[in-house]
Amino acid sequence: MENEHPFILTYSSQQQKEVEAIRKKYLPKEEDKMEQLRKLHSVPSTRAQTAALTIGIIGALIMGLGMSLIMTQLGAALGILATVLGVILGIAGMICVALAYPIYNRVLRKQRQRIAPQILQLSDELLQ
Repeated sequence: MENEHPFILTYSSQQQKEVEAIRKKYLPKEEDKMEQLRKLHSVPSTRAQTAALTIGIIGALIMGLGMSLIMTQLGAALGILATVLGVILGIAGMICVALAYPIYNRVLRKQRQRIAPQILQLSDELLQ
């Protein structure tokens, strides 16, 4: 025997909004062309920033190591060897820090060249 009147559960409007919000998180997302263009546009600067920050941080750590060899008790215990090594490491760290900005510009230029055809194609589609 089939039930002609099935049990129907209704939620309040607030609960329905919450259910819909949760449901939207699990639905496949359709990206429009403008969103794709924005994402592509952000890729070169993100990669360039990552490369520059990595080089800059490594350079700062090397420079700090050199400074610590010169100014700490370890440097005093090792004598002139620690001072010379500290100066060399400090200069190498400063060079790395100074190279961070040119590396940023180079990576940014290369990444923009790499994705330029995709950006131009998407922008042409959006402008039509």
